[in-house]
Amino acid sequence: MTDPDPFTDVLDGPMYIVTATSGRERAGCLVGFASQCSIDPPRFAVWLSVANHTYRVACEAEYLTVHLLHRDERALAELFGEETGDRVDKFATIGWRPGEGGSPILELTTWFTGRIEGRIEGGDHVGFLLAPVAVCPPVEGAPPVLLRYREVRDLDPGHPA
Repeated sequence: MTDPDPFTDVLDGPMYIVTATSGRERAGCLVGFASQCSIDPPRFAVWLSVANHTYRVACEAEYLTVHLLHRDERALAELFGEETGDRVDKFATIGWRPGEGGSPILELTTWFTGRIEGRIEGGDHVGFLLAPVAVCPPVEGAPPVLLRYREVRDLDPGHPA
């Protein structure tokens, strides 16, 4: 098999936080694998590591909320990327509110909540196909500068991939 590193090493996509609720359990993690995947009907796919606490909660959830991180939200990236919900309540020290199906919506971010339409096996990650059901209000003024992979690649993950 050919090593994809020469291609993937130059990628610098936006970073997201994905949140989920199942029963009384909340979870969220930093995600770099996500993309719009259909225009009509609108669909978005997020890929969660099978080693991750959020993946286990998402498997029992009906909705996921996807938060697009702005450059000034690195502290959220650190919290959701370096800590694991297996040991830490990531929501205890930040502002959030329950959204559709209880899926946590974080303050200060651009977000949408999607109903899980399907799952796609992909090796050490599983893709969740989402149909948007709720979207944040429009951003006033110039679009925000996004937090990119190169700005968080130094984080120590709460779980290995």
